[in-house]
Amino acid sequence: MRILLVEDHTELQHWLAKALRDANLAVECADNGADADALLHTQDYALVILDLTLPRMDGLDVLKRLRSRGGPRGKTPVLILTARGGLDDRVQGLNLGADDYLAKPFELAELEARVKALLRRSVGSAVVHSCGALSFDTVTRMFSYAGNPMALTPREHAVLETLITRSGRAVAKEKLFDEVFSLGDDAGIDAIDLYIHRVRKKLDIPGPDAAVITTLRGIGYVLQPRSAVGTPAAPR
Repeated sequence: MRILLVEDHTELQHWLAKALRDANLAVECADNGADADALLHTQDYALVILDLTLPRMDGLDVLKRLRSRGGPRGKTPVLILTARGGLDDRVQGLNLGADDYLAKPFELAELEARVKALLRRSVGSAVVHSCGALSFDTVTRMFSYAGNPMALTPREHAVLETLITRSGRAVAKEKLFDEVFSLGDDAGIDAIDLYIHRVRKKLDIPGPDAAVITTLRGIGYVLQPRSAVGTPAAPR
């Protein structure tokens, strides 16, 4: 899942982004309201963490413009994270459509709990995705393989999450790139091949229940149980 973190304090932004990535979330950052507004107009996110006192556009204006848009993007969950913790600011933010409001200073554990709660609410009830011996719990955000928890880097996690939630269907390399990398990352689309290679190594176990990533030339990748390899992949 990809999150947009809008925070103009550089050190705080870097600290929060690292903490969220350590929680297996893909994080994209913006340090001003205008850039955040542009990203929210063109990109899909599972959640926005939004400061209010921002250069170039106030956070409340970013929120107002987001909620004025139609379609799924206009309903993106928003957690306001700000030093403006007065009652009037809270009421205004919630009335404009914020889903939650956390005042600075805050405890990281509380922020992480609120983020998980909003993500859980946005996807509905807990879902466990399975592919052969591989399973992924959308609430705990943990992978298990052949009964054992998997150790994955944040980008490996993002690759595998994107594939398992579309298990049996072809996923374009461009889609994987969008889920794994932020717009500001210095990486080309072929960087996905490195993470596919790493994930394949971690999935390499014997038996028909192994999860296998197959390359579909000119189309993308598909995650299937080994026993299903060779059957046509469903469309995305």
